[in-house]
Amino acid sequence: MADDFGTPRRGGWWRRSRRDLAPAPDKPGYLEESQGYGFGHDGFGHDWDERDPHDDAYTDEYYPAPPDEPRRRGCIAGCLLLPFTLTARLLKWGAVAFVVLLGLTIVWLAATKPVSQTLDPHGDPFVLVAQDGQPIARGGDVVLAPVEAEMLPAHVIQPFLAIEDRRFFSHWGVDPRGVARAFVHNLGGGSMQGGSTITMQLAKVTYYSHDRTMGRKLLEVPTALWLELWLTKEEILERYLSKIYFGDRSYGLRAASMRYFGKAPENLAPQEAILLAGLPKAPSSLAPSVHAAAARARADVVKIAMVDAGYLTQEEARAMPDARLRLQSNREPPRYAHFTNWIRRLAVAEGYGADAPIIATTLDVEVQRAAEAAVRSVDVGNAEVALVAMRPDGAVLAMVGSKDYNANQFNHALAGRQPGSTFKLFVWLAALQQGMSPGMMVSDTEIPGGPRNAGNAYRGEITLEDAFVHSSNVVATRLYNQIGGDAVVSLAQDFGIDAAMDPADTSLPLGTADVSLLQLTAAYAGVARGEYPVHPYAVQPARGEPEDHGGRYRLDPRVHAEMIEMLRETVNRGTGQAARLPIPNFGKTGTSQENRNAVFVGWAGGIVAGVWVYADADAADRSRISGGDAPARIWRQFMIRAVPGAK
Repeated sequence: MADDFGTPRRGGWWRRSRRDLAPAPDKPGYLEESQGYGFGHDGFGHDWDERDPHDDAYTDEYYPAPPDEPRRRGCIAGCLLLPFTLTARLLKWGAVAFVVLLGLTIVWLAATKPVSQTLDPHGDPFVLVAQDGQPIARGGDVVLAPVEAEMLPAHVIQPFLAIEDRRFFSHWGVDPRGVARAFVHNLGGGSMQGGSTITMQLAKVTYYSHDRTMGRKLLEVPTALWLELWLTKEEILERYLSKIYFGDRSYGLRAASMRYFGKAPENLAPQEAILLAGLPKAPSSLAPSVHAAAARARADVVKIAMVDAGYLTQEEARAMPDARLRLQSNREPPRYAHFTNWIRRLAVAEGYGADAPIIATTLDVEVQRAAEAAVRSVDVGNAEVALVAMRPDGAVLAMVGSKDYNANQFNHALAGRQPGSTFKLFVWLAALQQGMSPGMMVSDTEIPGGPRNAGNAYRGEITLEDAFVHSSNVVATRLYNQIGGDAVVSLAQDFGIDAAMDPADTSLPLGTADVSLLQLTAAYAGVARGEYPVHPYAVQPARGEPEDHGGRYRLDPRVHAEMIEMLRETVNRGTGQAARLPIPNFGKTGTSQENRNAVFVGWAGGIVAGVWVYADADAADRSRISGGDAPARIWRQFMIRAVPGAK
């Protein structure tokens, strides 16, 4: 039976719900009968069954459920096909994910792992250059010219292949067996194992840190494949041998062969190449220059590997002698060594990284040579000499730390010593700042129980200027007590003196606090410039931008003029006459107790220089160890050579 719309009532695909089938008593034709049943019409052509729609017999008769067997068969078929369907979907999305990941990896490699970087030298060598660009020292790690595979004998290459990667010429950058072995070992804990191929090691030393982690190892794999895609096996081998570390600051096979055997890698004997091939595993602890026995033991391991690889027979390995070391210096001794050794640590503060290849310095080669010649020109016996020269802004032009660097590497220019009467500069400056004048009268008479003048010479009532010119100790002490130790100490600190100074110490105005020659010379540069403090610097800024080296404070013009006039008179008619030049020059002498330290600091022709002569406590003859003698004469000889027109 079908309704008026032609829809089957039974066995069809469409059913009405019990609610839809419920008769409506108020609809027309409700009591009409058809085929023994009570049917009615709703006015829209639909027949309605009179029977209770909630009766199960009613529902089952007109709307029976589909048979169970076809449903059961469909379920079984679906269950059987489900694994295949899921597998197909997984394969599909896995392929999509692989393509996306591969694309991202290629983009990452192209952006962050340029192949050309494998040509860059490894290690951190540096060259210090003077103001004119002239190299003055080479330091840091030693990196020499790269090697060429075709120029190396087979017996030089074979040890590296045997111990590092004997399947190098057959794999595609990654050795699955080696990586799997290392992975299983590392999962078990203990020390991390390598498993790296030569290509992976080239990737590591070129792009990654030396941390032995699984994450870094995984990154090496795509990078090694990337390198194999762009480079030949010979190019990979050349770049690997030219970059790896062999200990003792030697990077690359050429630097190592020169350091340990004094010959080029092309000329290495088989036993020498074997010893070098064993070093990259632990270069610091196997460096032959320090750990010769460990290096030879490692060479025996390389021989065994060469036998296993077929490069040597057992008889050849046993007959091969040990390599004989011929250690060579990594580099020539640096010129101007005290200066160059001092400034390397300053480079970082000026923006140079640890791998900066060229570091520009303030050193003036001609001024440095003048300093060295001046130190040699005056005989000071067994005493040591230091000299520092700088511009008034603090740019260090020259530094000599001892008479002979080969005999004494200690840099006396940086050591704290008693400055003697050169410290009186701050006492007189403080007095001028408090309103005193060079012409005021002061008492140069003996202080009972107090300090004495040199040679017990006293002049009675003299001017403040004369007291400075002749370096009166008693006037310095009286001034210090009058103006107050706090004022003097504070002023000295403002000029950059960072020595431990107690204002209550009445010996302080006589220069008993330890100060370095570099710091003292910078303080005098502040007077020469009229601005202070002056901070010495020896490295030009890495970014090439000029820096402002102006001082935080300015001397009052009156104080400045009066102070430099007293410094000039000290050279013209006072204790510093041995330093007098035919051009305007200014300075002050200083001698410490027992004549162990003698100093002269001053300036002429735009150069501020300090000279320090130091005698050991057991020196027999210190008669010439006074500021007005050897230091002043060395200072004059320096200025004659360094300043045009000073001769």
